[in-house]
Amino acid sequence: MEQTLGQVGAKALNEALRSGAEAEAFLMQGKELSIEVVKGQVETLKQAEEIGLGIRVLKQGRTGFAFTSDLSSSAVKQAVEDAIKISVLATPDEHQILPEKAEYLNLNLYDQATAAMSVEEKIEIARSTEHSALSVDRRISIIERSAYGDVEYCNLIMNTKGLYAYENGNYCGIHIFLVAEDDNDAQNGFSSMSVRKAWDLSPARIGKEAAGNALRALHAKRVGSGRMPIVLDPYVATRFCGIIASMVNAEAVQKGKSLLAGKIGEQVAASCCTIVDHALLADGIASAPFDSEGVPSKNKTIIENGVLNTYLHNTYTARKEGGKSTGNAQRGSFRGLPGVGSSNFSLVPGSLEKDYLLDGIEQGLYVTEVMGMHTANPISGDFSIGAAGLVIENGVLSYPFRGVTIAGNMSEFLMNIDALASDLRYYGGKGAPSLRLKELSIAGD
Repeated sequence: MEQTLGQVGAKALNEALRSGAEAEAFLMQGKELSIEVVKGQVETLKQAEEIGLGIRVLKQGRTGFAFTSDLSSSAVKQAVEDAIKISVLATPDEHQILPEKAEYLNLNLYDQATAAMSVEEKIEIARSTEHSALSVDRRISIIERSAYGDVEYCNLIMNTKGLYAYENGNYCGIHIFLVAEDDNDAQNGFSSMSVRKAWDLSPARIGKEAAGNALRALHAKRVGSGRMPIVLDPYVATRFCGIIASMVNAEAVQKGKSLLAGKIGEQVAASCCTIVDHALLADGIASAPFDSEGVPSKNKTIIENGVLNTYLHNTYTARKEGGKSTGNAQRGSFRGLPGVGSSNFSLVPGSLEKDYLLDGIEQGLYVTEVMGMHTANPISGDFSIGAAGLVIENGVLSYPFRGVTIAGNMSEFLMNIDALASDLRYYGGKGAPSLRLKELSIAGD
C-alpha cells in the first residue's frame, strides 16, 4: 500500500510544482469493522473501507485545498488544479508554510496478531463481554448492545520540501450498554476499553464493570444543595480532561476562545496537578511517530505542578507566535486541512489508592456519571452539568444519588484538585485517575 500511495502523492506534487506552487499531499487508507451482539446473536456487522488524497497548495502566500477519493491520474490532476484555483481566491497569509523534512521513530503500531484474527473470533469477544455482564446478577435484565470494533490505517504525508512520512497501525476496542432492574427501578450501565492489541482486551472485566455500574445506581436518592468535597472516578475525570485539552489548543487560544489564553508561566492549577500529552506513549491509542503535517511527535508536559508550560500547536499556530510546532496537527481524514488536537492527553496519576481519597470526607459525593458535558464553556470556563454516583459519608461510600447538578468554573476546578489516585485509565486518547476536589457547588433538593 505504501508504494501505491507514494506514486499518487508524487504525481500530485509534480502537478503542483508544474503550476509553480508548493504542495502537501495527505494520503490515507483505512478499514473499519464493527460488530454488535445481543443475546449471543450478531445484531450488526459492518465493514467499511476508504482511501483518498487531500492536496494543499501554497502559491504566493495563498492556500488552496481539494480532495478526492478517486486516485486515478486524471482525478489527481483535477484535484491539484481545483486546489490551485481555490488558492487564487484566498487571502495571502505569511504564516501558512509547509514543514521541513524530518526523521521519525518507529513505534510499531501495527499488531499482526490482531489483523489476523477471524471475524468469528471477534464476534466471540463481544459475546464474552455480554456473558460476563449477565453472569454478575439476575437483575441485569437487558443488554442493549455488546460490541467489538477495530480500525486499520495507512497514512502517507509528502510535500515539495522533501518531507516523506509513512505509518500504518491498528487498534481495537469493546464496549457494552446494559440495564439493571429491581423493584420498578431501572438503571443503565456502561463500560469500554480500547487497546492496540486484541489480546489485551478483557471482556470479563468490562462486562462485570458495566453490570456493577448499573447495579450500584439502583434505587438512587436525591441529595441536598450546598458546597461539599467531590471525588471523580476516572471516567468522569477524563471528561473534564477533554475540556482542558480544548483550552490549551493554540487555535482556540489565538482566537480568544480559551480561559487559559495569555497564561503561559502562570499557576493555573493546584501544585499536585500535572498534565501531559504523550504522542510517543507505548501502545497508546493516539500514539503516532508524526502529526498530520509530518512534524515529528514528541511527549510534552502541558501543565507542570500547576504551572502552564505550553499550548498545543500545529505549524500555522506556532509560526503566528514565532515558535515551532509541538507536533499536534490533527485531521480526521483526507477531506480536511489540519487543525490542532491532542494525542494521549492525561492527568498524571498520584500514588494513593482510590479509597484513600475518601478519607476525612464527612459528607461528599463520589461522581461516576455526568450529563450535559458538551454545555461546558471553554471560553469562560463555566460548567453546570447533571451528575450521579454515590454519597460519601464518614469516609465510606453510602447510598446512590441522582438528579443533582454540579456547577463551577474550570479555574476553580483546577485549583481545587487536592489529591490524585494511582488508577490512571485511558478512554481513547484521553485519560485520568480518580481525583478529589476540595469542594464544588451542588444543586439538589
